[in-house]
Amino acid sequence: MRYLAIAASWLLLPALALTAEPDASQIVRDTIDNWRGVSSYSEMTMTIHRPDWERSMTMRGWTKGDDQSLVRVTAPQKDRGNGTLIDGNSMWSFSPKVNRVIKVPSSMMAQSWMGSDFSNKDIAKSDDIIDQYDHTLLSVSEENGFKVYEIESVPHEEAAVVWGKEVLRIREDHVLLEQKFFDQDGELVKQLKTLKIAEMDGRQTAVQQRMGDVDAPDEWTEIQILQVEFDIDIPDSTFTQSNLRNPRER
Repeated sequence: MRYLAIAASWLLLPALALTAEPDASQIVRDTIDNWRGVSSYSEMTMTIHRPDWERSMTMRGWTKGDDQSLVRVTAPQKDRGNGTLIDGNSMWSFSPKVNRVIKVPSSMMAQSWMGSDFSNKDIAKSDDIIDQYDHTLLSVSEENGFKVYEIESVPHEEAAVVWGKEVLRIREDHVLLEQKFFDQDGELVKQLKTLKIAEMDGRQTAVQQRMGDVDAPDEWTEIQILQVEFDIDIPDSTFTQSNLRNPRER
């Protein structure tokens, strides 16, 4: 009888695995890894829209590991060469007009990045949500043939973040569909929405996303990915202040 009980328990394991609740923290981590890869190179446009004007920039971006990234503007000509470097917990900006590399102080992290609806902190701390938040699975639904996980992410009490919580909607193939940002009083402040998904370099990728404040629906910023390569060889010299000022990458 003892052996029959053991055999029966093994037969039940597949069914238990199918009904086990997905791990919210792992879903978030896999989503960040899918978006960034071990390393990446991308070409993109950023469009800043306001009720009475609109402007666009073309940019190139490099990432490596969890905490290195470089973004450089290539057009229009008046903005060409502007760049942002992130290495660890430090962030620098460069403007050819003043020909200076400037470290972005913590007091300016909440300010707009390149005049967009993204803040410096949004850009510099894109993976803080992995290890500075607790994650809870709120619901599982189905959308366009995919499971969609809704996850509530609440920062640790000691975390140096401005949000009271974030709520993410993530497709089962690790594509972020939506990210909502709530203040300390639980009020929704801004949200990031994925408008288009496509396969790029062998993986499903959010290729068009819009960020905007909920109180200003006519003001938003869109990022559109034109090209991306994942898991490529990028030298460490790419992520230096010297390269930020004097580009040497491809």
